[in-house]
Amino acid sequence: MKPQFLFPTWCRWLGLALFLVHLPVILIFKSYDLHSDPNDAGMFSVSHVFFVVTIVLMVSGLFLIAFSRERIEDEQIYQLRLSSLRWAIFANYAILIVCLVFTNSKADYKDLLRLNLWVPLVFFIVLFSYKMFRLNRSLSKEDGYAK
Repeated sequence: MKPQFLFPTWCRWLGLALFLVHLPVILIFKSYDLHSDPNDAGMFSVSHVFFVVTIVLMVSGLFLIAFSRERIEDEQIYQLRLSSLRWAIFANYAILIVCLVFTNSKADYKDLLRLNLWVPLVFFIVLFSYKMFRLNRSLSKEDGYAK
C-alpha cells in the first residue's frame, strides 16, 4: 500500500498547543467585551484581525491533530482513519442540513458556516480517538488471554 501523506507524529503536539493557545485568548477577548461583529467593522479593525487570527489558530491546530501520523501507521489504522472521516462528514452534513432548515436569520446562517469550519475536524478527532481506544483495548484483552 502506498503511504498517504500525513504530518509527522510530533505535529499532533504542535496542533494541541495551537488549539490550547486559542482557548484562553478567545476567553480573555470575550471577557473584556472587545468582540464586535467582524462583518460590521472594517476589514483591518482590531476585532476582525483578532477573529481571523484565532480562527486560523484553532483550525490549523485541529487540522494538525487530525492528520498527524500515529506511531504505528498500518492498514488497519488507515481504515479506521478513513471510516472516521466518512462518519464525521456524514454527521456534520446531517447536522448542518437540520440547522439550515430550522434557521431563520442571516446572522444564524453566518454562524452555522463558521461552525462548519471546525465541527467536521472535531467529529473526526473524537471518532478516530474512540476507535483507536477500542482497538487498543481489544488488542490488550487479546494479549491478556494469550498468556
